[in-house]
Amino acid sequence: MSVKFPKTVSIIAGGRIIDPASGIDAVGDVYLKGGVIDKIELKKKALKTTAEMDAERSIADARGLIVAPGFIDVHVHLREPGREDEETIESGARAAAAGGFTSVCCMPNTDPPIDDQETVQFVIDQARDAACRVYPIGAITQGQRGEFLTEIGDMVAAGAVGISEDGKSVASAEVQRRAMEYVRMFDIPVISHCEDAALANNGVMNEGTVSTLLGMSGQPGAAEEIMVARDIQLAAFTGARLHIAHVSTAGSVKLIKRGKRDGVRVTGEAAPHHFSLIDRMIAESFNSNLRVNPPLRTEKDRKAVIAALADGTLDCIATDHAPHSVEEKDNEFDKAPPGMVGLETALGLVGKVLVVGGFLGWPRAIELLSTNPAKIVKVPGGTLAEGAPADITVFNPDEEWTVAPEKFFSLSHNSPFAGWSLTGRVKMTICRGKVTHIDE
Repeated sequence: MSVKFPKTVSIIAGGRIIDPASGIDAVGDVYLKGGVIDKIELKKKALKTTAEMDAERSIADARGLIVAPGFIDVHVHLREPGREDEETIESGARAAAAGGFTSVCCMPNTDPPIDDQETVQFVIDQARDAACRVYPIGAITQGQRGEFLTEIGDMVAAGAVGISEDGKSVASAEVQRRAMEYVRMFDIPVISHCEDAALANNGVMNEGTVSTLLGMSGQPGAAEEIMVARDIQLAAFTGARLHIAHVSTAGSVKLIKRGKRDGVRVTGEAAPHHFSLIDRMIAESFNSNLRVNPPLRTEKDRKAVIAALADGTLDCIATDHAPHSVEEKDNEFDKAPPGMVGLETALGLVGKVLVVGGFLGWPRAIELLSTNPAKIVKVPGGTLAEGAPADITVFNPDEEWTVAPEKFFSLSHNSPFAGWSLTGRVKMTICRGKVTHIDE
């Protein structure tokens, strides 16, 4: 289906509107005014005839498409400050818009780290005219050295919406406890990269049969699960909100499920690569773009992550978008840095693996991509309710397309999905009432 959209939109007409926050899943028209949702009219057919739409430039014909609240990614790496050759805030935001994301939360492991009020303010200033909203996540400890807490209150005052040491765990349980006690004053989440560094022992892939056959150093699932268990226990003890990043093992899923059952304020996310790829694929290609942290796990783990997304154990999908230069990634597997870009392939992987795969429907997918992330980090959006921000994603759920990383808006192209056929393509992204991406 070929659809041409105007660059200024006041009405999105005739699409299938899915807004889990409002309980809407019906054909209708969305009216925009002054950067917010003015109203929604549900109908059996489109608002206007084709001729009327052609004559009215500000009406977007969304027949056959899904109209959803803009996607929100709570876990991206934008590399600025420090590695602007790999990604800038501006280029990362353009990649986000192309992927249907209207808001992203950027992790603090930049150079220097986002560990004080001034650096938080720098990110916000750099993102002022970006193609999507950018929310900084502040570091838990100064310089991310795991020793002394940052001035969390100052960072929150400047605009940080969470804290994390992403890229590694806070090794000291005492330091992590104090961080959790501190954030309770602001009700922001501690976003935990769960990895026992000593047990992970610099492993470059999942420890198991495949790593043994390949002779590569392995990282056991227990290295993740031990820290998941510790941080859930600390969250229970302190009453803080805990968000577990990039869950990759069946054991971690069980621990989060148990924590929720026990009333702990814990949420969790899955990255598309962890529900789409497994460790055995490394043996087939030795593609360094398959090196991520936490590593790709087994088919059993992949299925457990998918089941957790479907049944509510895991609350959102987050890309862990991690740009790296060609020079870094074009290396031996164990020498390449971990991470892959993910903003521009997320929707297609959700469609191909989860929806076409029969594990969940588009309403649940949108809940995972938009509604729940907005609640976790408490940012505007996640709904198409009247008066909500006009942050909207319009996509074709049935369109198949082939991944071509060289066409990405991201400055980096380190994706293992090159040549993959995916299902579900973003046609238009609107942020703050302005069109930020059109698929032309």
